[in-house]
Amino acid sequence: MNYTVNGGNKNAHIKITEKQENGITYLFLNMKLSSPEIPEAFSVNFSFSAADCASTWNPCMLDIRGLYFEWGKKIIKSKLASWMPVQQLISRTGKNKLLIAVSDVDTPIEIGTGIREEKATFDCSVSFFTLPTTPITEYSAKIRLDMRDIPYYDSVYDTTAWWENDCGYKSAFVPEAAKEPMDSLWYSFHQDLDKDEILRECKASHDIGMKTVIIDDGWQTDDNNRGYAYCGDWQVSPKKMGNMKELVDNIHNIGMKVMLWYSVPFVGIYSDKYNEFKDMLLDGCGDEKTFFALDPRYKKVREYLAGVYENAIKDWGLDGFKLDFIDSFVLKGKALEYDERRDYQSLEDAIHALMTDVKTRLVKINPDILIEFRQSYVGPSIRKYGNMLRVGDCPCDILKNKVGIVNLRLTSGKTAVHSDMIMWNVEDTVENAALQFASILYSVPQISMRVDKLPESHYKMLKYYLSFWNEWKSVLLDGKLTAENPENNYSLVCSELNDKAVFTAHSDRVIPVKAKETVAVNATVENALIIKNAKGKNYKVVNCMGEEISNGVIESDLQEIPVNISGMIFIK
Repeated sequence: MNYTVNGGNKNAHIKITEKQENGITYLFLNMKLSSPEIPEAFSVNFSFSAADCASTWNPCMLDIRGLYFEWGKKIIKSKLASWMPVQQLISRTGKNKLLIAVSDVDTPIEIGTGIREEKATFDCSVSFFTLPTTPITEYSAKIRLDMRDIPYYDSVYDTTAWWENDCGYKSAFVPEAAKEPMDSLWYSFHQDLDKDEILRECKASHDIGMKTVIIDDGWQTDDNNRGYAYCGDWQVSPKKMGNMKELVDNIHNIGMKVMLWYSVPFVGIYSDKYNEFKDMLLDGCGDEKTFFALDPRYKKVREYLAGVYENAIKDWGLDGFKLDFIDSFVLKGKALEYDERRDYQSLEDAIHALMTDVKTRLVKINPDILIEFRQSYVGPSIRKYGNMLRVGDCPCDILKNKVGIVNLRLTSGKTAVHSDMIMWNVEDTVENAALQFASILYSVPQISMRVDKLPESHYKMLKYYLSFWNEWKSVLLDGKLTAENPENNYSLVCSELNDKAVFTAHSDRVIPVKAKETVAVNATVENALIIKNAKGKNYKVVNCMGEEISNGVIESDLQEIPVNISGMIFIK
């Protein structure tokens, strides 16, 4: 390949050295400046044949996965607290054609690919310093180009391992509690919290297998109008929560752990802390009318935020935190101007310092502390600080939840991947309601329904799916995840471990049985699945509430068997 460099500082000397290793091309990039300067954006550009390329993949894609134009490239934008620098071109049969990744996951980087129609080739670009950073004199990184003819997901898995093992991004310890089903109160309560209702909900959810409750936005304010105008002080609303320590103790007595929500950057105009920090804010973060984002480049800001979480765990006995909106730290506007009061000029470095301090303080108190982040702050660097990564908010959306989970599983190593909280309309059929759970099987389930108010059939369904998930948890979470047809938002998903396999059929009804023991979940629109290569094996079919519908022996190598929508077939 021929590589060109565009942009950069006038006096920058940028050198690229190419090396082949184990079928992968590495571009060693080095930039030197004669004096300390804020690096200006520059890009490394090259062409790649479009032969047999059918779709594009990156970890934030939830929409059309086509090839795009060179003048309207598909771009992954990454920085320390948002996504990761990786993008892939995939063949029609699901094989890797080209995966582009960068060793530096902290610096603001963009990777783009798009078809140049005159040549039927891709214009590929890797752009560095796409947002302002601190002055430097030298910079180096590696661009990894994987063109091996292997399944697309194996190339992504290898990239994730490369970040961890070769690039030094070790992920946080994951306690067992991070891999247990959770009751999250956001969709089921929103800000309308009440301590007695919370206790009733905890008792009902614990009875059917949930082990942790996440108390979300609203505990810190009497206001129920959404928004973040009252964030920043992080004082308990006695009207809603009573005595927080007493509430936490009562939930512990039920047998559940307790996590509490915080919007990390935000400070609202109705908080006492707003006046204290109003000259330490970031422009363009928040709505700039009722709430703003604190600037972590000030030591005072970092000390305050870390102290808030440290005191909360000491005073209330919490088991974890849902730390939200870390991707809302953005550098622009007046915040680009120099301020000698800051001890960091780089926003990314300041976020590192903040999260390192938070993790150090919390782990010192409780080594098994639970810390949840959600898309888009899910990359290799931010995984050093959190042990739970959740799909971004997508209420009632089985497609986005499914796709978000697969994307996270491919790029998150051993970190616990969580679903967005599942919810549904209780007037829907029980089979449709069960599709919410069927779409998230390969993650840790977060549920956000009022369990004690569910219709009987919905309650039976949720109880059964939770019991199934708990029984098959090791296969679902620890097995190798494969997901077919990424261009169709994953038509068939499977996780396999120790000769056991769980399939979820979404739009592909053919189940290729290989393991000694197999379960297939029907998330299609048809009331049947097609079982392949299982002649002579026994099977049992249950509906979404776990009630047995049929059983027998599979009589041919390709046999259609009636399986209710959201039901399961067990084969062994």
